[in-house]
Amino acid sequence: MKGFIDDANYSVDLLDEGTNLGNVIDNYVYEHTLTGKNAFFVGDLGKIVKKHSQWQNIVAQIKPFYTVKCNSTPAVLEILAALGTGFACSSKTEMALVQELGVSPENIIYISPCKQVSQIKYAAKVGVTIMTCDNEVELKKIARNHPNAKVLLHIATEDNIGGEEGNMKFGTTLKNCRHLLECAKELGVQIIGVKFHVSSACKESQVYVHALSDARCVFDMAGEFGFTMNILDIGGGFTGTEFQLEEVNHVISPLLDVYFPEGSGIKIISEPGSYYVSSAFTLAVNIIAKKVVENDKFSSGVGKTGSDEPAFMYYMNDGVYGSFASKLSEDLNTIPEVHKKYKEDEPLFTSSLWGPSCDELDQIVESCLLPELNVGDWLIFDNMGADSFHEPSAFNDFQRPAIYYMMSYSDWYEMQDSGITSDTMMKSFFFVPSCIQLSQEDSFSTEA
Repeated sequence: MKGFIDDANYSVDLLDEGTNLGNVIDNYVYEHTLTGKNAFFVGDLGKIVKKHSQWQNIVAQIKPFYTVKCNSTPAVLEILAALGTGFACSSKTEMALVQELGVSPENIIYISPCKQVSQIKYAAKVGVTIMTCDNEVELKKIARNHPNAKVLLHIATEDNIGGEEGNMKFGTTLKNCRHLLECAKELGVQIIGVKFHVSSACKESQVYVHALSDARCVFDMAGEFGFTMNILDIGGGFTGTEFQLEEVNHVISPLLDVYFPEGSGIKIISEPGSYYVSSAFTLAVNIIAKKVVENDKFSSGVGKTGSDEPAFMYYMNDGVYGSFASKLSEDLNTIPEVHKKYKEDEPLFTSSLWGPSCDELDQIVESCLLPELNVGDWLIFDNMGADSFHEPSAFNDFQRPAIYYMMSYSDWYEMQDSGITSDTMMKSFFFVPSCIQLSQEDSFSTEA
């Protein structure tokens, strides 16, 4: 049941009632302790099924196009294809991945804001016609290389106009849309809709109010030029919580009824990414080195700064040049959990966590409170399913973590009840009964 990103086939461990994620992690910590202590992932595919059910229950009127770059592991893509989602692809490689699963070109959109000419030509060759665009240069590239392209104008939202310095923001202004529509008309490019994106970092759901109003204005503008508009893409930014999804739906649902009512012929789509996969993957890493430092070396964070107690720097066998790559551009959205059992009254020390490269950029957690750990101990990071599976750097001979897939029998039955079967829809799945016999009380020695 071990898989790698480029595996053509992989197995999924079906868990009996009473066996849980903790048992699976315990089992593989034990196995990896005996065989080399490499980092590994456990992917609970049942959580992806649950996220899709949640989406269908709350925003069934919006078709999800999963953002492939968020997590392109084969099991994720195949299960989402079986569930009937579309796919938002940023490259030729991603388009090829989903088309190999039998996904039709109509269920793929090409969303890269900066497209290579060769990749536009590839999209034309394989029949992927829907793509996004936010400037005249891109529009001209599309016109020259994809005569059948159907373009969504990507408009900026209030949360990313004049955003934080250094952030890459995309989307044209409402004012510039008329110019782009004029250019499209002259170039013979077909404009069929509008896309906007509200960042998951945006805490103000009212941004959707202005974005939908702007989108309606662009639809009306496009009508003046004779374009037939039929797609509205509300982008991503969905965190994965039921509360946030309900909150967004509470804001946008009445506005969609006014601006893009049912029966108007306008299809509403979105681009959820981390929503589906973040909570589905857990990463286990091993402590490969430790260093005792003075507590006042920690200039910020938690702990008794300036006290006589020692502080610890721990080095792990995975870092920003591997599974924590997103840490280079955003804060870590997970708290490390110590795998080994320790007493409730055991003293906690100010600690920092680092990757194996010894690079100053390879800091995973600046400051946290942990019991004293030893080389060979394990740390567990949950919510690691998004942006953790890019091709690793060769720096320090980093080894790509194995991925172990699991699903409970109840989730498997839920999939079957929805008409999905392993022999008809998911050709690469091998479902195997769980052979894990461990109880939660079982523990293993992880000494180096």
